[in-house]
Amino acid sequence: MRTRHFLLLLIPFGLCSNAGIRATAQDDGRILVNVNLVQLNVAVTDSKGRYISGLDPKDFIISEDRIPQKIATFEEGNGPTRSLIDEPPTGNIPLTPAAIKTAESTLPHPLSTSGQIQASQLTGANVFILFDTSNYMYRGFAIAQDSIADFVRSLEDAGKIAFYSYSRDLSRAATLTSDRNQVLRGVRSTVAGDDAALYNCLLLTVKDTAHYTGRKVIVVFSNGPDNASLVPPEDVAELAQSTGTIIYMISTQAAQAEPVSTAVFERMSKATGGKAYFSKSWKDEARAFASIRDDLAHIYTFSYYPAANQNRGWRRITVKLAGKDLQKYHVRTRDGYRLFQQAQLSSGLSPVSATEPK
Repeated sequence: MRTRHFLLLLIPFGLCSNAGIRATAQDDGRILVNVNLVQLNVAVTDSKGRYISGLDPKDFIISEDRIPQKIATFEEGNGPTRSLIDEPPTGNIPLTPAAIKTAESTLPHPLSTSGQIQASQLTGANVFILFDTSNYMYRGFAIAQDSIADFVRSLEDAGKIAFYSYSRDLSRAATLTSDRNQVLRGVRSTVAGDDAALYNCLLLTVKDTAHYTGRKVIVVFSNGPDNASLVPPEDVAELAQSTGTIIYMISTQAAQAEPVSTAVFERMSKATGGKAYFSKSWKDEARAFASIRDDLAHIYTFSYYPAANQNRGWRRITVKLAGKDLQKYHVRTRDGYRLFQQAQLSSGLSPVSATEPK
C-alpha cells in the first residue's frame, strides 16, 4: 500500500474552512473545544447546466456520514449571509493544552469564546489564481496573461484576489488583496521557464487558503502535465476538501493531449466542488473564466456545526434537494473532509521553495 505524505499541513483540525471554535475549561485542567463550523459551497443546475436560484435552506438536506445536519448560516451567490442558529450544539472534543496552543498559532484568529460566526466572515470570495509559467507555456504565454487579466478585472464581487505563478517553484506575485492593480501588475511580471511542479505548488496554495474563512477558490491555469512534483495529486485534493477550498482547472490543448493529466484535473476539481475546462483557443479560455465567474455568483454557501459523530477520519458529506419538484436538478459540492489530519513529512522529501514579491 502506498504511503501518503503531506508536504506542508499546518491545520491540526483539518477544518480550517470553518470559522468558529468554542473553547471552555474544566476543573480537571482539560480544555474542551467544540467542533468547528463546516462550510459548504453548493451549485444547483438543471439538465442543461443552467443555475437554479431562489432556493431556501429548507430546500437542502445535508448529512455527514448519514447523520442529518442543521444549517447554521446560508448565503446565495454574493448576497447577504443569513444566520439560522445562534449557538452551536453541544458535542465537545477534549484536546490537550498543547493542541490548543498549536491551533492558536496556526489559525487566522484566536480561539473564540463565543463559538459564533460573523456574517462578514463569509461575505465575498477569496480567489487565488495559480498560473503555469513552466516551459510548457512558451506558446500562447501573452494570450494567457491577457485572459487572466480580463478575469481579474471581471471579479467585481470577489472579496480579495491573490495571484501566484509556478514552474518548479511557487511565486506569490500578489498576495491576497483587494487592490486589483496590484494583482494585474503581478500578472504582467511573470515570465515562462523551467519544469512544472504543479501539485507541489498547488499544495502550498491550498495551505495558504486555509488561513482564511469564508468562500475560498483556487483557479489553476495549466498548459501541460506535472513533471517535477514530489507529492501526489490525491493528497492535494484531500487537503483542499478538508479546508473547504474549491479548485477550478483551466487547461490548454497541450494539457488535454495527456490523458493522465486530463483525468487527474477532472477528478481533483470534481472532488472539491469545482470544474475542469480544456481550452483549444483563447476564446475557449475566455469562456472558461466567464463560466467560473458565473459559478461563483450562483453558488449557495452554507455552514453547519457537525452533529455528534464518533468518526475521527474521513467524513463523507451528502447534499440532496428536498421535495419531488427539485429532484430533477443536479447538485455539485465537495465529497467530504478529513478530521484531525496529522502533518507528515517524509525524510525523502525536500520542502518546496516559494518566493514572494520583494
